[in-house]
Amino acid sequence: MSRSTPTRKEETHERIVAAASHAIRRNGYASTAVADVMKAAGLTHGGFYAHFASRDAMLAEAADRAGGETLKMAERLAAEVPHDEFLSAMFRAYLSKEHVTNVENGCATAALCSEIPRQAPEVRRAATRRIKEMIDLVARQSSDWGQGAAHEDALVSVATMVGALVLARAVDDEKLSDALRGAALRSLTTPGA
Repeated sequence: MSRSTPTRKEETHERIVAAASHAIRRNGYASTAVADVMKAAGLTHGGFYAHFASRDAMLAEAADRAGGETLKMAERLAAEVPHDEFLSAMFRAYLSKEHVTNVENGCATAALCSEIPRQAPEVRRAATRRIKEMIDLVARQSSDWGQGAAHEDALVSVATMVGALVLARAVDDEKLSDALRGAALRSLTTPGA
């Protein structure tokens, strides 16, 4: 008989990882302090090492959680819309004004991509795995699924949508932000573009 109810320690661990996944997207890896994460989780700093061997171990789990949340949103959307409409719906949701302003709960790759290369190997590994999963999700939606073109198209699509989101968030000109999102969306959704 398997245990289905998480233990108190498991629940506490999950609270810490959830707080850290929001913190890294909001503040970046470098500005995410253990003490701040523990406080956000409603815990004292002293309990941290009962859950993680190091700050990097926490960051790796946070990166995995944050990337997983993005994939879950895409998978929920895939379940809600017809297969042939999924990519267009996903691109619209990803490149929405709401996603631009919701950094803390949005795509971890877009929020953290410039910092990922400077992270510990376990953090980079977690981020890379989630990026690969997003590429695979996009490729599986292609009418060319199973062929090399689907993977290549998915690489371009993911790079375009993440890059457009990064730039749309970076600029302090709302018109330019909207133009970046709009141009990327047209490129991704217009056949033959």
